[in-house]
Amino acid sequence: MNIDNKHERNQILIILFFGVLMGALDIAIIGPALPAIKTTFNLTTRIEAWIFSIYILFNIMGIPVNSKLSDRIGRKKIYIIDLSLFGIGSLMVVSSPFFLGLIPINLGFIILLAGRSIQGFGAGGIFPVASALIGDTFPPDKRGGALGLIGAVFGIAFIIGPIIGGILLLIAWELLFLINIPIVLLLIYFAWKKFPSKSENNQKPFDTRGIIFLLIVLGTFAFGINQIDEADILQSIISYLVLPFLIVAIIFVPFFYYTEKKAQDPIIDLKLIRNKNITLANLISLGAGFVEATLIFIPSISVVSFGLSESSASFMLLPLVITMSLSSPLVGRLLDKIGAKKVILIGSIILICGLILFGLLTANYIWFFINTILIGIGLISLLGAPVRYIVLNNTPETERASQQGLLSVFSGIGQLISGVMIGGIIESIGGGLIGFSVAFITVGVISLSLFIESLYLTNKGNNRSESEE
Repeated sequence: MNIDNKHERNQILIILFFGVLMGALDIAIIGPALPAIKTTFNLTTRIEAWIFSIYILFNIMGIPVNSKLSDRIGRKKIYIIDLSLFGIGSLMVVSSPFFLGLIPINLGFIILLAGRSIQGFGAGGIFPVASALIGDTFPPDKRGGALGLIGAVFGIAFIIGPIIGGILLLIAWELLFLINIPIVLLLIYFAWKKFPSKSENNQKPFDTRGIIFLLIVLGTFAFGINQIDEADILQSIISYLVLPFLIVAIIFVPFFYYTEKKAQDPIIDLKLIRNKNITLANLISLGAGFVEATLIFIPSISVVSFGLSESSASFMLLPLVITMSLSSPLVGRLLDKIGAKKVILIGSIILICGLILFGLLTANYIWFFINTILIGIGLISLLGAPVRYIVLNNTPETERASQQGLLSVFSGIGQLISGVMIGGIIESIGGGLIGFSVAFITVGVISLSLFIESLYLTNKGNNRSESEE
């Protein structure tokens, strides 16, 4: 159901933009707030990490559920429900300090974690539903530009997030979450007024067992991977916090597979995954997520290479983040002009060069910035708009959100695996500049697989003329 009126489409795009920005900001601003929250609740460093981890865990679990519900009962309803969940979670986080000292256990911190869980679950539907709505309302030759604009949100969030966080922290850390409430209310109002209403009439039984099995697989896998200690990978894998959860995840994979084969309306349509372009898009999303997670080590490399303080080193990410923010809309326009296959091929070559050169020339300021810019251009040419463009143009309207959600799941899995693997490589070599260099060169070599995968993409639905057909 494409909307012909350009003004109406742009209004929808603005609402989607700010919804995704809000969810992204809550990841970007949590870092500066952690010391203050740690002090408020008297937390250890290990427990403190759960403020971030639990958001990511429930975000991954929320993606497939919200995406499928969007396909069944409509984008508008689910988008508003997701925004409402995000607002409720924010309110719980804000109110958590009021429960300090009421009973012996740290009830306030438990409420904070519950709020972060609800926030993450709600945010898990915002981005996939936004991508599906673009597919519903924008004509094929305009989808790339719209997806590119939405993709720029994450770079913008990581630029302005620490600034906003720093200002609000001067008053109170609770304001970082309280500010979400009026934004949520405004977005709900405009989404209700502007989003197209579509009455879904899906009489097929809901895939409850499939949802349960998928949540078990994703939840146990994400928890297990998150508990691995990079300094001693082999020992931590066999610990009670890792191995049992990974075993449960593996055991439930076949249960999920056979449930989906028999389900009348599966949460993940296995027939669509057999589509060559969709399968390759998911694999590219997995690889791009793997590469993306390595970027968290750039400030640490800056400390080792140039002797910067930890606070100053965080600014070394700015060229990369700015590059990704500016490149995303341009990549989106290129998708509409030359097609996804060419964009991903070129982007993967740039990414490989940037990663390998970064590993070889980490101690030189000029090359440091040149290579981070190359990595930013290459990564944004794979992650986000290009793969979502492919899936939108190869998926029926009734499965758009589900397949968009699957891309996010694959990207998240790639990030989880990468954080452990790269940390393990660095630690095994003894840390220092050599460890970081070997890690980035290794990631560059692994990224060759992204180039190979993109060679096998077909042109069906991946360029303008094919999309219009």
